[in-house]
Amino acid sequence: MNVGRRMSDGMKELGESPVMPRGEGDPGMATGRRTLISPSRGWRALDVREIWNYRELLWILTERDIKVRYKQTALGVVWVILRPVLSVAIFTAVFGYLAKIPSEGYPYPVFVLSALLPWTFFSSAVASSGNSLLGSAGLIGKIYFPRLIIPMASVGSSVV
Repeated sequence: MNVGRRMSDGMKELGESPVMPRGEGDPGMATGRRTLISPSRGWRALDVREIWNYRELLWILTERDIKVRYKQTALGVVWVILRPVLSVAIFTAVFGYLAKIPSEGYPYPVFVLSALLPWTFFSSAVASSGNSLLGSAGLIGKIYFPRLIIPMASVGSSVV
């Protein structure tokens, strides 16, 4: 059923349903029309408009990931601050004091932190977005929405 949105590349409108009589079963089937969703061939262009239409779902999934990540932890939000601070302390001790690697006049903890924060974000975003597709396989198989929303939600929770 195509209500209020355009058909994407992999969707086509089917006629009367031979499987189910008109008006029985699914309330959305009252018209007797069905939509077949099939994968598109080749590389599909990023449909920004479709992602924008599902922005509320993106926000809800991002919020869910944040709540799940920090709700039942002993340290909670403190771990978000503690992890980079401990990493900076270790890198400063090892590379700044023991290996004597120059920081070109900048304080060594700031020098290390400027490289460590983007790397930590990138590595956690890639790891969580890959795992999010596996964790949301049931959701992906049951309803239609842009599949890119799931990894985008876990990257959004990594921004926090």
